[in-house]
Amino acid sequence: MTTFQPGYEFAFIGLTFLLAGFVKGVVGLGLPTVAVGLLGLVMPPAQAAALLVAPSMVTNVVQLFSGPRFGQLVRRLWTMLVAICVGTWLCAALVPATLMAHATNALGVALIFYAILGLAAVRLTVPARAEPWLGPLAGLVTGAITAVTGVFVIPAVPYLQGLGLDKESMVQALGLSFTVSTIALAVSLALGGALLHMPVLGASALALVPALGGMFLGQWLRHRISAERFRKLFFCGLLLLGAELALRGAF
Repeated sequence: MTTFQPGYEFAFIGLTFLLAGFVKGVVGLGLPTVAVGLLGLVMPPAQAAALLVAPSMVTNVVQLFSGPRFGQLVRRLWTMLVAICVGTWLCAALVPATLMAHATNALGVALIFYAILGLAAVRLTVPARAEPWLGPLAGLVTGAITAVTGVFVIPAVPYLQGLGLDKESMVQALGLSFTVSTIALAVSLALGGALLHMPVLGASALALVPALGGMFLGQWLRHRISAERFRKLFFCGLLLLGAELALRGAF
């Protein structure tokens, strides 16, 4: 682990969240991946994860309300969102974490495969007639994976991608899904006694400032790129996220 002087460490943390927020602003995801990956150079993973609490939650909420179709998306996706909560809480209560030791790595491999399909322009489509049952199923599985790994991407993201949403609606739908998943996971952790202390929350709140600044810059760029370029950037972001998950703990 690289050692920095305190002043340089604070600057490094600020720049890290600025970059992580920028990535999230452009493609709608990736803040935890970028932030934890870079913060691991200067601090233990647990401390890096604790700093993510406020930036992750608030940027998800901002992303959720940054688009024009909040009500329409809630009406379309509410069964998936409810199922995410149910899946998270059931899995947290019933499945011992020790039984899923390699779940995060396997999830990363699945995400890499999906990203490669997307970059190869293989389009997954969810027929309208399948939404009533496939949405809740995707939510239930996403919730279960969230409870075990803390990652709420698969299969929610491929399902949302398969709905054929336009660029801005897709980003807003991701914000909606991630916000609900974060709340469900926080409730599960709180019920399990894993509450954060006030100093950790204070440091996390300070990290929110550069994260939001980077996110607004990323959103500015996203509004100025084509749908096709956004698609490529989106799947590149998923590919990097999958690689990070697949290699987690390997080094």
